[in-house]
Amino acid sequence: MSTFTIDSATSRATPTPVPGKRMTVPAIRARKAGGTSAEPLVMLTAYTMRTAQLLDPHCEMLLVGDSLGQVIYGLPSTVPVTLEMMCAHGAAVVRGSWHALVAVDMPFGSYEGSPEQAFASAARVMKETGCAAVKLEGGEAMAPTVEFLTRRGIPVIGHVGLTPQAVNVLGGYGARGKSEAEAAKIVGDAKAVADAGAFCVVVEGVIESIADAVTKAIGVPTIGIGASANCDGQVLVTEDMLGLFERTPRFVKRYADLASEIGAAAAAYRDEVRARAFPSAEQVYRAKP
Repeated sequence: MSTFTIDSATSRATPTPVPGKRMTVPAIRARKAGGTSAEPLVMLTAYTMRTAQLLDPHCEMLLVGDSLGQVIYGLPSTVPVTLEMMCAHGAAVVRGSWHALVAVDMPFGSYEGSPEQAFASAARVMKETGCAAVKLEGGEAMAPTVEFLTRRGIPVIGHVGLTPQAVNVLGGYGARGKSEAEAAKIVGDAKAVADAGAFCVVVEGVIESIADAVTKAIGVPTIGIGASANCDGQVLVTEDMLGLFERTPRFVKRYADLASEIGAAAAAYRDEVRARAFPSAEQVYRAKP
């Protein structure tokens, strides 16, 4: 099991809960009423305890995305990500949060084989992390699996449009829905997973008008990423939003430039170490007279 009690006397990893109640699946679902969401849902990715602590007060949902394969492990895609990775990082994010609903991505190969395989994988994720939901990619083909899971007590977030786990079939990460046939399929996929029981649906990398059509077509919230401001919520990879990478995808707005700040801090540390200015008297231990 990945969950455990942290010794608050020795560890930095000591989240201080603020009185309140964690967001629930019904609460997220209820944010869309009568086909509209009065206040958009805020979701960001988190892979570590400390990041979860910092983001939690500002988000309704934290997503432990399989994008950690690229962001944390430097992998070329999300395809090599394992259940073990997702469970370890998912547990850390749950430990670092108290308010947001935490959802964990199902990695490639852990759910596509059959609904039974998906249940075994999802049950493991929920047991080992304490998360409230799982997310899986795919549309109409995955609808029976979504229904199988939700009927057995596992809340599911759907994911349609650009599905990164299928990058080898799609041939890249370009926007989807440029043809009428593909646009119709994306809308149909969203309807299928929503009808199967998904309590919200991520819509990624699609032509804006398609995201608008999906949002109007389904009764559960849509969470856009490279989609439309009219979606019922938005999600970004936190490291992209914070400017930690040189490349910024078209659909990302940089809200900070932490890469430059970290580089400057490391350079200042280097200079002080080489000048023997660090550690100074304030950072060393001396025997008391």
